[in-house]
Amino acid sequence: MTFPPLREDLVGLAPYGAPQLDVPVQLNVNENPYPPSPEVVADIAASVAAVAGSLNRYPDREFGELRAALADYLNRDGGVGITPRQVWAANGSNEVMLHLLQAFGGPGRTAVSFAPTYSMYPEYARDTTTRWVEGRRESDFSLDLDRARELVERERPTVVLLPSPNNPTGTALPLDAVSALCEAAGDGLVVVDEAYAEFRRSGTPSALELLPSTRNLVVSRTMSKAFAFAGARLGYLAAAPEICDAVRVVRLPYHLSAVTQAAALAALRHADELLARVQELRSERDATAAWLAAQGLEVAQSDANFVLFGRYSDRHAVWQGLLDHGVLIREVGPSGWLRVSIGTAEEMGAFRHALTALGTPVRLEEE
Repeated sequence: MTFPPLREDLVGLAPYGAPQLDVPVQLNVNENPYPPSPEVVADIAASVAAVAGSLNRYPDREFGELRAALADYLNRDGGVGITPRQVWAANGSNEVMLHLLQAFGGPGRTAVSFAPTYSMYPEYARDTTTRWVEGRRESDFSLDLDRARELVERERPTVVLLPSPNNPTGTALPLDAVSALCEAAGDGLVVVDEAYAEFRRSGTPSALELLPSTRNLVVSRTMSKAFAFAGARLGYLAAAPEICDAVRVVRLPYHLSAVTQAAALAALRHADELLARVQELRSERDATAAWLAAQGLEVAQSDANFVLFGRYSDRHAVWQGLLDHGVLIREVGPSGWLRVSIGTAEEMGAFRHALTALGTPVRLEEE
């Protein structure tokens, strides 16, 4: 045995993480480019100060006030009668997902998703020693519902991960697909990851609408994106109360600090203000997609705050060329594709200028 005695399946692996580079225009991790206003900052600071005097005591481990505030927010954005008992939160939606795999995955159990999709999903499965099975999406990144149902019925997973909008493609799922896969999963959970839900186009529904009639559905959200709260780390889910109670078994003691709870509550009090930029980012996304298509590029339809485009024979050369012009995007997803997060109008202008300046450094991938 070598030192340190790392698990054999982890030997040689690199930790997850997008490049963190100090460049003028950072459009690679789907952040909201607009920081909180001075008024929001002041409320967060005052709220944190109010709890600072009692930091010698552990926080409310059930975070009841925060669960109530999150339930109230969800009921204004697609939810129907969601109660605090139906809400669970953790340090980012990453920890929410890990809690779900810890509670409902594990040895002898299976998790299923459909690629291309969020690259952390198989890592959640690996870290919880859950068997990982990956189906495929269609060429337009949609799901062939018959094939997807067949895979779920054959593998009998205890967890199905369905991001909507999908990362890195931006593809949203129709509710009939979610319903069909919930039925196919039987007693297994279907987790619809709505990290980018607030950016969905008009007329695109949230899976929250199905919660009252679907006992095995879990809908996860995050405050990192639309709420411009990535640095605070607060993700959450809505599900049947018995699912939330089961997740409580695997959570670490006092996993949400008093500071995190206070900051999140303050942000939720300013939800309307923090979400006011969402429509602006939607418009910038659609304009970016249209411009990329006009350049002769292939563009995936997006309901998120990013756009996937391609297809290049050497996407890394394009990524590097943009970086050389001070613009950082993400080299992720299927071969030949690149993903650009939507930033401010000025940042997107810099992206367009840099991509134009590259000309055609590599040919587009041929069909």
